[in-house]
Amino acid sequence: QVQFVESGGGLVQSGGSLNLSCVASGFNFPAYGMSWYRQSPGKERESVAILFGTDYRPRYVDSVKGRFTIFRDNTRNTLDLQMNALKPEDTAVYFCNAAGGIFPWGQGTQVTVSS
Repeated sequence: QVQFVESGGGLVQSGGSLNLSCVASGFNFPAYGMSWYRQSPGKERESVAILFGTDYRPRYVDSVKGRFTIFRDNTRNTLDLQMNALKPEDTAVYFCNAAGGIFPWGQGTQVTVSS
């Protein structure tokens, strides 16, 4: 079955960096656009970065542009998110999934940014 295992979250001070990793299994990973999502308490889950398997052009939500970089490795079925210049408003649980969030969600990884 489809499975996502996210890791790399933690507690970091404002301005710090983290690298999140996701290992995907159970589907044809290279064929899908892949996205990192985040959800903070009281808010809906949002896609913050997406990378399609065809053109490899990343797209980012405005709030993370210039700070986050999404990577994928189709040989290892992994999706990474390098997060720099973190802000308290980046605090959330981060998830990976295919574009559109079409598969069951993993546990996510908690990112907490202190001011």
